[in-house]
Amino acid sequence: MTDVVKLECHDAIAIVTVDSPPVNALSAAVRRGISESVKQAIADPEVQAIVLTCAGRTFIAGADITEFGKPPQSPGLGDVITELENSPKPIVAAIHGTALGGGLEVALGCHFRVAVKDAKLGLPEVKLGLLPGAGGTQRLPRAVGPELAVKMIVGGDPIGAAVALEHGLIDEIVEATAAGGEAFARKVLAESRPLRKLRDDDSKLQAAKADRSIFTQAVAAMTKKARGLEAPFAAADAVAAAIDLPFDEGMKKERDGFMKLVTGEQSKAQRYAFFAEREAAKVSGVPEGTKPRPVTRVAIIGAGTMGGGIAMSFANAGIPVTLIETGEEQLKRGLGVMQKNYDSTAARGGIPADAPAKRMALINGVVGLEHVKDADLIIEAVFETMAVKKEVFTAIDAYAKPGAVLASNTSYLNIDEIAQVTKRPEDVLGMHFFSPANVMKLCEIVRADKTAPDALLTAVAIARKIAKVPAVVGVCDGFVGNRMLAARGKQAEQLLFEGALPQQVDAVVTKFGMPMGPFAMGDLAGLDIGWRSRQDRGIKSEIADALCEAGRFGQKTGKGYYKYEAGSRAPLPDPEVETLINDTLNKLGLKRREVPDEEILERMMYPMINEGARILEEKIAARPSDIDVIWLYGYGWPIYRGGPMFYADSVGLKHIAERLSYYAKATNDPTLEPAPLLARLAAEDGSFATLTQRAKAA
Repeated sequence: MTDVVKLECHDAIAIVTVDSPPVNALSAAVRRGISESVKQAIADPEVQAIVLTCAGRTFIAGADITEFGKPPQSPGLGDVITELENSPKPIVAAIHGTALGGGLEVALGCHFRVAVKDAKLGLPEVKLGLLPGAGGTQRLPRAVGPELAVKMIVGGDPIGAAVALEHGLIDEIVEATAAGGEAFARKVLAESRPLRKLRDDDSKLQAAKADRSIFTQAVAAMTKKARGLEAPFAAADAVAAAIDLPFDEGMKKERDGFMKLVTGEQSKAQRYAFFAEREAAKVSGVPEGTKPRPVTRVAIIGAGTMGGGIAMSFANAGIPVTLIETGEEQLKRGLGVMQKNYDSTAARGGIPADAPAKRMALINGVVGLEHVKDADLIIEAVFETMAVKKEVFTAIDAYAKPGAVLASNTSYLNIDEIAQVTKRPEDVLGMHFFSPANVMKLCEIVRADKTAPDALLTAVAIARKIAKVPAVVGVCDGFVGNRMLAARGKQAEQLLFEGALPQQVDAVVTKFGMPMGPFAMGDLAGLDIGWRSRQDRGIKSEIADALCEAGRFGQKTGKGYYKYEAGSRAPLPDPEVETLINDTLNKLGLKRREVPDEEILERMMYPMINEGARILEEKIAARPSDIDVIWLYGYGWPIYRGGPMFYADSVGLKHIAERLSYYAKATNDPTLEPAPLLARLAAEDGSFATLTQRAKAA
């Protein structure tokens, strides 16, 4: 036994309790403790059955992934599970909280499983670029059948206790874990139930053996959105081995797949993203002991696309919302869009049939800014101009109660300037949601010069409560994500003047793994928005301006950089655009050249990385990993590439700095010269990862 695993006997029943906060992860000490306790219980002639349970808020929630990449320590998880399975005495896993990953694999090695009604069981390794490596792909299909196993292993999402009971993953739902497990163990003894070793039970594999389509259709459904990812397909192959091969051969197939993934670049990136997300929630510069302010009521100003999406995010989390508009017509339109969104999601099976009514009941639509008076958090989501923002915040300041947090959903504007129109700048900050706000996970929390620490923590806490990933940033034009996006946009536009076509640039970017390229994204947003902004500032962009002058505003007009067939959002290359680009270049006296894809990729990615280095120098972001979180969850950066700063390290900062210097000279654009931080790290043969490690240590 060890300090993290305890053994006690209740006459004939041995209770083995894992107590390793916070989530009872399967560290070497936990594995050793389980093994020693079970051996001791087996050797005790008084013990007739064993219950494996956990203290604290959860069952074993997974492997200790900090051990990945380090020399293995004995006993291995697979060895411990084999010991459980081969026990001559019945072992019951008693589950509460979450049995995830290695935790569920341990439970599958037991002869019986019980769980409390709100327990969750799953094998989410695929989300770390892995597959279960301790028998999960072989035992789970035998427990529940290949179809559900594919959903849980290839999809990575857990199931609840009721579904687990229905499919045979657990044997009973109990009221309390340890007591329920003990009572069930006594029932097993009283009824002389045979020990069920999943490795020896192929009964639930027979249907898929007879009809392979049961398996292949389940895999197709779970992998249709897995573009570029390796782990889902490797996981599917491992489940196929459970159907096709004897248990021991299937285990070897699983182990080979796991080892290939765990040493691969994709899993390294996905594990990095896992830790980066958790690190982003840690806010620097906040005095110890600072607590967030309580938030029980939220007011949102503006029922348009962003305001409505934000309101839905709060309603989805069960938080009441007052949604405020300036007129009845705008309010009615906004509420109608939300209702339609909920109804369509329910129709697809994304939420329960009764969810739309319940969630809409939490959204109270009203007219007039005076209705902010009872809110603990007020989020402004009105038109993106400073004049309008200041007008709204002046009114909010007059009506809001003392201590309310006042947030702007601006994507570019200066929060310090907005805060100045109030008498309470310490309560003002930015909460930049991403569209569609009810879907996208990121929320940039913008800390202004006078934002109070408890106001900042309030925004971070509420973002997490509504299932967003918060990342704290400083004030600058575009903050982190949009500022870096602007650097990419500038290069995308320049490439058209040099000879590339929109479809070539977009193809390179999507092949890299982004959901869409810059020109398709422009068509989606509407090209007229940028056109009007350029006109206001007296700026020209000859190709984009020519498209708008021709009435090509993007998807809304059925043509922009691409053409769109009626009712379709699929971008189609348009010969008219190539003609328009050629005509524009001829007028400017420019000649097109062949632009290689490799150059396009470098000019799309390296200037963003360079801007990220400037952002770090200016302390707009606290850590390189925060920048990566913003791009992963706000802009669709492929998770298997870890984020732009992680990607930069994988490419090599010296190479990136050299290429940026080359492009700065080749295009006569001094802004492409490496930022001082990037240049210094490149000269030192350093990395952005070292900066993240230093920030953690601090």
